Amino acid sequence: MMRSPPPPQSQSNSHYGTPYNGQPGGGGAGNFPAFGGFINDPTANMGYQVGKSALYAGQEYMEQNINRYVSIPALKHYFNVSTPYVLRKLLLVLFPWRHKPWSREQRPSSSSPADASTYNSYYFLPPRDDINSPDMYIPVMAFVTYILLSTLLAGLRGAFHPEVMGLTATTAFVVVLFEILGLKFGTYVLSISNDSQLLDLVAYSGYKFVGVIVTLVFSEILNRGTGTGGWAGWTVFGYTFMANAFFLLRSLKYVLLPDSSASTPAGSGLHTVARSQRNRRTQFLFIYSYVVQFIFMWILSRQDGSPAQLKTAAGAAKGVVGG
Repeated sequence: MMRSPPPPQSQSNSHYGTPYNGQPGGGGAGNFPAFGGFINDPTANMGYQVGKSALYAGQEYMEQNINRYVSIPALKHYFNVSTPYVLRKLLLVLFPWRHKPWSREQRPSSSSPADASTYNSYYFLPPRDDINSPDMYIPVMAFVTYILLSTLLAGLRGAFHPEVMGLTATTAFVVVLFEILGLKFGTYVLSISNDSQLLDLVAYSGYKFVGVIVTLVFSEILNRGTGTGGWAGWTVFGYTFMANAFFLLRSLKYVLLPDSSASTPAGSGLHTVARSQRNRRTQFLFIYSYVVQFIFMWILSRQDGSPAQLKTAAGAAKGVVGG
């Protein structure tokens, strides 16, 4: 029986020593270099090392410049929160009337006697372990929520325009900036040199946004989309303002007016103040908790439900910018 000879073997796989190896059925896929060749390229490795060094240098430069004004480890303490803490803190801000005690919890440090600078000293517990500890997570989230909620309410009233979010964010940012500058000036006048006390004041200043958000939501529901005016809006605003003022008054008392009771640890850092300085701090505490907070909360909670007036204001803003 006659048989045909076997077909000749293909020589397409004989490309030894080249980075381009064709793949059967791949069409033009064999025109691209292998990934391993790029990784092993000395030029690519050199570029990677240069980029990595530049990234580390930039990160180190940013940390050094930021640490001149704000301590990053201190900020981490204010963001050390948990979900149960956030829920309990929100309830405390809105319903502070029967809460006790208001003093913050402290624990002794675990330093050895050889380290005289930290031995026999105390530190405050983080927010997740102490409901009375101030945090910055709730203020930051409330700040962002306030901007988004104000824009949403404007859209529900049929008065949304692109300037709403920008104007709302600018107003909130200016209020926060003025308040921080005022707190900085107050700490200078009151001889408060501790950075942690200043950060506590900044954290407490952001809790007003919780009351403002509640005012906007309930006023919108009770007034049926006509803004925060009327008796319903003022009633809700009055409650949230009084709750926020009472919360600040009781909380800041342990920051600005520490006492020298027997229960206060010797190394806790809560130093007593002179009688004259104590009187000035009491006046500052009252004015800040009631007068200043009333003005800022009123500015932030103003919402006009008239679409025509909002559009008129937007047109005026466009004219000012265009002019």
